[in-house]
Amino acid sequence: MKISFPSRRNFTLAAAAAAALVLTPMAYAADPLAVGILIPGSKSDKGWMESGYDGLVAAQKEYGDKIKVQMIENINYADMEQALTNLASKNKLVIGVGGQTQAAVMKVAKRFPNTKFSIVGGNKAEDMPNVAGYDVKQAEIAFVAGAAAAMLSKNGAVSYVGGMEIPSIVNAGKEFGNGAKYINPKIKYFENYTGDFDNVAKSKEATLAAIAQGADVHYHILNLGLRGMEQAAKEKGTKIVGSYTDRCGTDPLYNAYSITGVGYQVQYAISEAAKGSWKAGYKPFGLAMGAKASDMVVCGATPEMKKKLEEIKKDILSGKIKVLEG
Repeated sequence: MKISFPSRRNFTLAAAAAAALVLTPMAYAADPLAVGILIPGSKSDKGWMESGYDGLVAAQKEYGDKIKVQMIENINYADMEQALTNLASKNKLVIGVGGQTQAAVMKVAKRFPNTKFSIVGGNKAEDMPNVAGYDVKQAEIAFVAGAAAAMLSKNGAVSYVGGMEIPSIVNAGKEFGNGAKYINPKIKYFENYTGDFDNVAKSKEATLAAIAQGADVHYHILNLGLRGMEQAAKEKGTKIVGSYTDRCGTDPLYNAYSITGVGYQVQYAISEAAKGSWKAGYKPFGLAMGAKASDMVVCGATPEMKKKLEEIKKDILSGKIKVLEG
């Protein structure tokens, strides 16, 4: 029996290959980006919260298993700090959907300096190295929505119902009225706040009161409270200018939609963190960031309507029309 031994050359090559196997580190897949998101209201409210959730779904579709998401929804204002603490302890990026999360985010972020926090609907606040505030600039598009409502109103009367009476919500209401008056200086404008984005009964009562005074087109910044406005409009045969997302053709109650890019900002926060380009600080969105961030859509608009609304948007961007912050 003949026993073969490797040549010195072959042995050297084999040894080198074995050494390479030992010394070369194994290629491990990068851990997914852990994202925590707080949606204070219902993700199916046809409003701000649903728009934010739509952005999350779009980000999940884009990044797949590169991100891992933990979501908490339907949280009372008093419980937000606890919910955010839970998210911050388990995730690298935490997103608060809504300006009502800002106070709690600022508190929790101080305790978790290695976690990034993004506030969708955030306003200028204390600068922190791990907090980004994304301003949807609702007052801008609310002015355009007011102009659209005035063009659509047959009675020469429009109304607005807001939830919590905080600066960004109040400023949007004021500018909605200003936009309506820009088109029709004699228009009647009714403005009301329920103190709660989700109170259906109060928003219905406020809308019915405006309808009794002639309002036939309504605008809102509400979450589940929008159901009350819908009930009132359906009962009395009036129309609603929706917020946040273009859903023309899905519900005859709505004759227009303002787009405030809530979902776009959720996607932006996740995308920036995933790419490693996330930055802290205040960032304004609004009309300057394009149609995904802010726009106005009238369902079945005439060419004249479209032209006028485009002119108004350009005048806001140029500063010819000045609007409040928020």
